[in-house]
Amino acid sequence: MTIRILIVDDHSVVRQGLRMFLSLDPELEVIGEAADGAEALKKAHELKPDVVLMDLLMPVMDGITAIGIIRRELPDTEVIALTSVLEDSSVIGAVRAGAIGYLLKDTQADELRRAIKAAANGQVQLSPKAAARLMREVRAPESPETLTERETEVLRLLAQGKSNKEVAQALTIGEKTVKTHVSNILSKLGVPSRTQAALYAVRIGLVSIEATE
Repeated sequence: MTIRILIVDDHSVVRQGLRMFLSLDPELEVIGEAADGAEALKKAHELKPDVVLMDLLMPVMDGITAIGIIRRELPDTEVIALTSVLEDSSVIGAVRAGAIGYLLKDTQADELRRAIKAAANGQVQLSPKAAARLMREVRAPESPETLTERETEVLRLLAQGKSNKEVAQALTIGEKTVKTHVSNILSKLGVPSRTQAALYAVRIGLVSIEATE
């Protein structure tokens, strides 16, 4: 099954470069491009991509604003922030808005391809440094709705970096059921992304930071 990708960056050279090397992987298909956040929203609604690669610093509408709207309006689309800045405010802003991943533009091509596939599978990947930094800033709800026993199991596996498929296998349930559990978990916790749900799991001691590597 091909993973459908929307590339969002205000530099056409960057978009062309990404399109070129992503097209070398038969599992990935670039279905569209956008030059700013506003165009990204329009294209995302039209094309319903599986994964959006989102630059953060753009004219008209910045990437963080666009991530928030896409995650709210198209919950099945995962977003990876792809940027040249590693500032706390950018990392925190992108994850708060709902990005599942955060990569720098100097990331190796094969690492980016792996990250796209992981995002499409719903895998949360946080380095311990990023997790520790985010733990301080991303506030989990004080009194979230109680998760069911099954939702707690799903959240634990999710926070360990397991894909939907792996969660389904571990709990002997269907992938569709896993997706339903995940969306229930996100709405109960009041967070827009699996990454924030995973950080919440770390905060309440459901998993350790090491397990999210």
